[in-house]
Amino acid sequence: MSQKNRDEHNRWRNKTVAFRVSPEEDKQLETYVKLSGLTKQDYITRRLLGREVIVQGNPRVFKALREQLAAVWEELRRIEAGEKMDQELLEVIQMIAVILDGMKEESAYGN
Repeated sequence: MSQKNRDEHNRWRNKTVAFRVSPEEDKQLETYVKLSGLTKQDYITRRLLGREVIVQGNPRVFKALREQLAAVWEELRRIEAGEKMDQELLEVIQMIAVILDGMKEESAYGN
């Protein structure tokens, strides 16, 4: 049986919430979870409850950023002049930019 979870207030997480997503939405969600460095459960819970997702720089996040930037670079190379960019690609680029900007601010303040 799986291990029981507790939230940040030491409350048991014993309720199951499930919903369906398309394969494209699942791929996008997986990307966001990897970039956040959180577990999927924690990421979805924070987003559903309107809480801010704060990315803590660690080797796993840096690896996810590097892999995602490589994938974005490949996708951008495939786009020919005049073709529309995929909205999901733009959202991933925006999330990467926000994460990198937050890391830049953090290092500027000496944290």
